[in-house]
Amino acid sequence: MSPLKIKKGSSSHSAYDLRDPHAEEIERHTLAVVVDNEAGVLARVVGLFSGRGYNIESLTVAEIDHTGHRSRITIVTTGTPSVIEQIKAQLGRIVPVHEVHDLTVEGPSVERELGLFKVAGTGDKRVEALRLADIFRVNVVDSTLESFVFEITGTPEKIDAFAELMRPLGLLEVARTGVAALSRGDASK
Repeated sequence: MSPLKIKKGSSSHSAYDLRDPHAEEIERHTLAVVVDNEAGVLARVVGLFSGRGYNIESLTVAEIDHTGHRSRITIVTTGTPSVIEQIKAQLGRIVPVHEVHDLTVEGPSVERELGLFKVAGTGDKRVEALRLADIFRVNVVDSTLESFVFEITGTPEKIDAFAELMRPLGLLEVARTGVAALSRGDASK
């Protein structure tokens, strides 16, 4: 039996489109937040999301200025346009937050993620895993007679596609860093 092609908002129990025609569409946004690198800041940012029932799809944090003690938090979240605006406004009101950028609406940006995949395989499955890794330009960072650890860098979609191809070949374990993103072009941003 082939999978059903169901439009977003429909259900598998109905052939009708059940979406509210006046409802706002759910969007995926990447937010870059520059904060003071001090204890409790990340907890406050994450608390803002959990306290209001907003979802975080990806969260990456690293210090970007050692002398100024600043960190950059990259958050990928989803919501209606009004919810995204509310998130940005509330993030901007948190005391140690210096900047909030919505990379999704500010123009072109570059998003990358790192993934590590442990794949078991011998014989034909091992050969196929290596062939696919070559197509995806994936590095082999560990190898035993029974398994590989692959390292892949790219967009979240590329990493998802590689994971789906490795699943039937013996995917054992996955570790992902989360999205790191920067705006493209203008040097002043």
